[in-house]
Amino acid sequence: MLCPDDIRAWESELVRRGLGESGRRIAAAALRFLYKKTLARPEMVSFLVFPKSVGKLPTVLSLEEVAQLRSALKETRYYVFFLLIYDAGLRISEAIQLKAGDIDRSRGIIRILGKGGKERQVKLGDHLYALLQAYWKDVRVKAPHSEPLSKDSRLFCNSKGGPISRHGARKALAKAALAAGITKRTNPHCLRHSFAVHQLEAGTDLRVVQVQLGHDSIRSTQTYLHVSTRLILQAPSPLDALVPPGVE
Repeated sequence: MLCPDDIRAWESELVRRGLGESGRRIAAAALRFLYKKTLARPEMVSFLVFPKSVGKLPTVLSLEEVAQLRSALKETRYYVFFLLIYDAGLRISEAIQLKAGDIDRSRGIIRILGKGGKERQVKLGDHLYALLQAYWKDVRVKAPHSEPLSKDSRLFCNSKGGPISRHGARKALAKAALAAGITKRTNPHCLRHSFAVHQLEAGTDLRVVQVQLGHDSIRSTQTYLHVSTRLILQAPSPLDALVPPGVE
């Protein structure tokens, strides 16, 4: 069994090898579980401290950049796929597993199966529905499939009739961002971040955004308040209120 000095040496070795903060947190959690639950020796790891998480703000595209990206997405499947992610604030995994029956036009909602199998509903905008309807008729119906299409059929598929791959989707988005001249690191989750910030800037209540994103904690949603430049600029200046106009 390792002694405390051995565990400290192991921690130092992880840092030396360049393992990131997230990886070291996972490793420390695994070691704690081993000693606390399996070996029943919690005192052996009582000194372990999880690496502190660095609060990095998410990357967000401006409305202008979203418009540029939209124009640069040339393939219809990915065009609709990524506009769906942006307009509904979805995770890429949630968009990939969507089925035709998840689109409820009569109620104006999309049913989403999120993390941990938790279900939620997001708004189905008129423009998004028109895009999905045209895509289904002009692309999805004509795509290869082994059985008749139904409400249980995947909404999006690749050229062979299988599910869209994350790698292929990310590659298509990165290519469009490059063509649009966007220098920010653009990935599918960036569109979800952009949705959240643009919703808040449009005046949507924070808790409504929380529900739309499927966040368990409001603290996760509050992160986007720190990213919104528009909301920051709208905040009043205490000094401007204190000093009369024209006085320096």
